[in-house]
Amino acid sequence: MMATTHVFTGLALVAPIAYFVPEFALALGVGATLGGLAPDFDLVFAHRRTLHFPVAGLAVAVPAVTVAAIAPSSPTFAGAAFAVTAWLHAASDALGGGPEMDPWNDRTERAVYDHVRRRWIRPRRWIRYDGAPEDAVVAVALAVPALLVFDGWFVAVIAGCVVVSLLYALLRRRLVAWTPGWLE
Repeated sequence: MMATTHVFTGLALVAPIAYFVPEFALALGVGATLGGLAPDFDLVFAHRRTLHFPVAGLAVAVPAVTVAAIAPSSPTFAGAAFAVTAWLHAASDALGGGPEMDPWNDRTERAVYDHVRRRWIRPRRWIRYDGAPEDAVVAVALAVPALLVFDGWFVAVIAGCVVVSLLYALLRRRLVAWTPGWLE
């Protein structure tokens, strides 16, 4: 899935909380956004292995949510939103294709690495590849709750990310041809 789809997943998850406790909305939104992006910083390492924790991430997410529930504050809400969204990002990568540049070719049976079991989880391909038309539809649908709940400059960021998602989905398959060989 696209990084923005992961961000919108986290934002959709925290939107109801932000609605009921608006004083923590920005912390929740920023935490979810960063958590949705963070696992993909492993693109320069072993993508979907170095910073993706589809099983072990739950061991961080649950305590973070517990701390936020016991001691609600901007930092605890942001930390919980970050941890849960990063875990969801890693876990949901198994719903798509593999991590290669052209996953529509179904070249690998490796979606995301499970550090607990020390093996790769196979791709389900419900969303065939990041930027697939179905990925764009899911991204836009998940952005709606955030667009309705958050306000100010953050809504502009979300709307900008929707535009980026749609443009990426339109160009995704062409991007491989435009990518330098050293990135493959």
